[in-house]
Parts: sequence; structure tokens; C-alpha cells
Amino acid sequence: MAHSKTVAAIDLGSNSFHLIVAQIDGQRLRVVDRLREMVRLAAGLDDSNNLTPEVLDHAVACLDRFAQRVGNIPRSQVRVVGTNTLRRAHNSQEFVRRAEEILGHRIDVIAGREEARLIYLGVSHSLEDNNDERLVIDIGGGSTELILGQRFEPQRMESLHMGCVSISQNFFGDGAITAKRFRRAEIACLQELEPVQRQFLDHGWHTAIGASGTCIAISHAIESRGWGADGIDTDGLDQLHKEMIRAGHVDALNFPSLSERRLQVFSGGIAILRAVSNALGVKRIRIANGALREGVIYDLIGRIYDEDVRDRAVAELMDHYRVDKRHANHVALTASTLYHQVKQSWSITDDEDEQVLHWASQLHEIGLGIAHNQYHKHGAYLLYHMDMPGFSQGEQRRLAALVRGHRRKFPYCEFSNLRDSVRDSTLRLCILLRVAVVLHRSRPNTALSNITAHATESKLKLMLPPTWLDAHPLTVADFVQEAAWLKIADYRLTFKQEIAR
Repeated sequence: MAHSKTVAAIDLGSNSFHLIVAQIDGQRLRVVDRLREMVRLAAGLDDSNNLTPEVLDHAVACLDRFAQRVGNIPRSQVRVVGTNTLRRAHNSQEFVRRAEEILGHRIDVIAGREEARLIYLGVSHSLEDNNDERLVIDIGGGSTELILGQRFEPQRMESLHMGCVSISQNFFGDGAITAKRFRRAEIACLQELEPVQRQFLDHGWHTAIGASGTCIAISHAIESRGWGADGIDTDGLDQLHKEMIRAGHVDALNFPSLSERRLQVFSGGIAILRAVSNALGVKRIRIANGALREGVIYDLIGRIYDEDVRDRAVAELMDHYRVDKRHANHVALTASTLYHQVKQSWSITDDEDEQVLHWASQLHEIGLGIAHNQYHKHGAYLLYHMDMPGFSQGEQRRLAALVRGHRRKFPYCEFSNLRDSVRDSTLRLCILLRVAVVLHRSRPNTALSNITAHATESKLKLMLPPTWLDAHPLTVADFVQEAAWLKIADYRLTFKQEIAR
């Protein structure tokens, strides 16, 4: 890290929105600003899993305030991530569209295990660097992440469908707190934990770490009563549980260190932590300062300084599915050549456009690891549904659309499901990938760099070296077929060879 650079991360959690701004100075990361607002996005889901207009307006108003802090930071140095509630909400696209307009930055809705990976990264950077195996517990508003890892490498990650907001709504919705309600809530949490309990117990760990607001709030409440210090132990958690029941109602709780909005979801958080402690035999939990937003910052720094975990994820997939790397890299080089010649004409100038085209070129034959017949569909299914470290759900959907569309009939409908902001650019990237694949169908030993491409709004013209088409009659036939298929997308493909001089 040779010079100073400002980076920022925004965590759109199910309970709270967080903003962190940091300065990278040499090898040092210095946090210069933090903002937090309790939005309670998860509480705004109606019976049809749509965010209500009221919570949408509240959330957007919060981001309007955040936008004032990140407005002057370059796009490549800001990352915004959405978590469980935005994964669940049927109308999350409406929120994302409005939020992106206000922030001026893209919002990445991330999968549960990607959320867990980033949490672990943030936690690890906030702890001493030792070889202890760690269990990290992060109780959010809509989900709970459990991660086993060592140093900076997560080894097992789970995202469970239980959060302090959802459990509080389901079991303590009217504010009443009883032993019976706690028991029912804990049983529900234990049911969610049951499928992963044995694997975590068999693996084992040295230290349990609590991250984010719920664990911090529980620790503060225990410490304020003198039932413990420097974390959470089972005795302090039991005492807190008993006091909650004695209070009988959320309005009767008296914890000056906790806000009224935190108290509204406190019972659900305690039920979850008691269930986790009982299921996994956790006796003591240390509290970490780092969490998801810090993990996003460190992951962003890796991208800025060419240590992108997504590149490693793609390489691992190529190994796992035995992709022909030489062929994939040839296709990628040819696709890159075409991209740089037409990117201005086709308005595909974003760095992310070039990245996704490169990854799709490398992975376009991943489906061959399952079956040759319709392998483009198998590959698209894998990329759409698997957990890919570092990738947002939107990025995976773009990759899946490119791989699905790289051969055979042009699947125009696949692109209609993408976000408005990337639909046209992804379609054009797919055309470039298709052309690169056609040029390499005979699997030549080298990439084809001596091709000239010209593009207008709905046309792509290829100019090939003298005699090249004469020497490749099968490719000519392929191009004729390709031109017919691209008409489905209202694009015209033409090709010819230069005249020998």
C-alpha cells in the first residue's frame, strides 16, 4: 500500500445500517468515521415478504444521510452490501434501485455464507494474530452466522434463519416476556441449529467470539448488573434471562446502556444466544470489535491491491470441475481483445464489465464437469446457485446469464431477469463471449489477437486476416448460424476478411 486512500463500507443489516470510512496509509488502516442507524428493516416485512412503504422510506432516508459522507469517494473505493432481509424481500429491487440513486454506488446483496465469510474477516482483523481455532457467533436482525476458522481463514460457515428481530416478532411480539415464551423461542432456535450442530461439535474450537450489536448489547447488560466482565459467560447469561422474565414486559426492562429500539429485539437475541450456547456447549464468549462492515473494508482493500478473493474462487472452480484451462484462457484473451475494441461504442466501460467477461470466459465450460449435453445450462445453474466467495448474488446472476447464453439459441429471457443497470451491458458482453467461443470452437493452440471489431448500437462487425475465412469454412458456417441466433436479441453480426495486399 504505497499511498493514502480513503475507503468506505456500508452494511445494510436487517436491524441496523452501518457506515465505516477508513484511511489506508502505507500498511496502516485507520478508521476515521462511523455512522449507525437502527432501521429495523426485518420488522418492515409484511405477510407477503414485501418491505412496507414506511420502512422503505425510513431506510432510504437513512441512506440519504450516509450519501453525504461517501459522495466524494470514488466508486471503486466504496462497497455497499445487503444481507438477510434484502435476500428475502420480494420487492428488494425497488429498494435497491432507490438506494443506488441516492448513494451513487452499487448495492450488492450477498448470500448467507458470503456474509459469514466477511464477518469472519472483520472479526479476525480485530483480534490478536494467533493460531487458536475460533468459533465466531454473529446474531443479526434476520439471520445468525456461525463460523469456524483459524487466523484469517474461515473453515466452516453457516447462515441460519433466525435473527433478533424475527425471533422477537414471532415469540415476544406484544412485548410480554415469560419463561414459556423463552422456552418456545429457544426450541425453535435449537431446531434451526440441529442440522449443523454435530459438525461444529466434531470440529471443535479454542475460543468463542461474539460479534455485532446483539452480542455487544448482551455483554453490556451483563456487565452493568455486575454479573460478569470482558464478555459473556453462561452464569451471566442465565442471570440476564431470569431478570428478563422477572420484568415480564419489554417496557419494564431497565438497562440504561441499551436504546429503546435495541430493547424491542433484546429478548429474541437472548433466546438465540442461549440456544447456541446450549447446542454447542459454549461456556464463555469474548466480544470482538470487528464485524461485517470491517470485513467488507478488508475485502475491498484486497480488490484494490490485486488480492481479489473472487479470482481465487474462479481458479478453484476451474480446478474442481477440470476445466480445460488453456482453452478457457484463449477464449478469455480473445474476448478481452474484442471488448477493448468495442467498449466505448457499446458503453461497457465499467471495470466490473471487463472482470465479469473474463470470469465467464474462464468458466464457460464448467458445466462439462456434469454432462456434455446442454452443458451451458448446467454451468449456469451451478454459477447461479453455488456459494462463491467474494461474489454478490448480482454478480453470480450476471455470470450465470453469460454462461447460459454463450452457445446455441440466444436466451434473451435470461437477461430480462437481471437488474436494469446491468441488463444491456451483460447482453453485449454475452455477444462478445459467443463470438470468442465460435472463433475457438476448433480449439486452436493460441488466442486470436489479430481480429478487428467495430460496433454500433445494435451491430457488430468483425474483420479477420486475409484468407482466414477461406481456411476455416466450418467457422464461416458457425458465424452464419450465430448471426441468425443474434437476430433474436435484435443484434446484427457481420464478418469478412481483409483483402490481401
